[in-house]
Amino acid sequence: MAAPEYVTLSVEDGVGTIRLDRPKMNAIDEQLYWEVRAAALEAGQRADVRAVVLYGGERVFAAGADIKAMSQLDGRSMVAWGRELTNSFTAVAHVPKPVIAAITGYALGGGYELALCADFRVMGAGAKVGQPEILLGVIPGAGGTQRLARLVGPAKAKDLVFTGRHVGAEEALELGLADAVVPDAEVYDTAVAMARKFAAGPPLALAAAKQAIDEGLDLPLGRGLELESRLFAGLFDTQDQDTGMRSFLEQGPGKATFSGR
Repeated sequence: MAAPEYVTLSVEDGVGTIRLDRPKMNAIDEQLYWEVRAAALEAGQRADVRAVVLYGGERVFAAGADIKAMSQLDGRSMVAWGRELTNSFTAVAHVPKPVIAAITGYALGGGYELALCADFRVMGAGAKVGQPEILLGVIPGAGGTQRLARLVGPAKAKDLVFTGRHVGAEEALELGLADAVVPDAEVYDTAVAMARKFAAGPPLALAAAKQAIDEGLDLPLGRGLELESRLFAGLFDTQDQDTGMRSFLEQGPGKATFSGR
């Protein structure tokens, strides 16, 4: 298999960085989204990765899909293209570890849809996000109508999708599109610092918590509670549960070192 050209995974101190690097604006084409999928699957499987940062570089997160490539497709061919794009982004959403998007410059269209797959979004003060697909005569096609509405509610999602407007950092924070706003030069370091805190936690419990919340949102309350109970009980067969509770009883809270087993 050929080495990735546009997306790399690097690991340091338990944090894996999935780095997009397709000059000039990280436009999302077929090759890039396949490479994103491969990096997400690898990050999810590697024991030395306990948290993940999605990063597009100092200049831009991802300005959107490759419109030139997309403009050549008709409805039939777009079915397959859109399915694989969605599957690639879903692979990011399903990484069983905390994922933080570090947003600089622009995260628009498919770029913001990728950021929506993260658990948290750190945004630079000068960055802008949005779903401008309506201005091209189409709609978001890789989660922008679904993940966005689940994140901020239908009315706010409709405002952003119907207008296609760009949203600055402070409004993004107010709307819930971003979880933190920091100076542009501090975006990546802030995201890594957040990731390191999660990386010190119990991997199996974090994975279970993420699964319970994400899957539970799409279930009736009763079935969500059943899912939670099942995942909760399953953790009592792990070394981390034994370590965590013994450490609490002997040393107090927050002192345990977790093995991920």
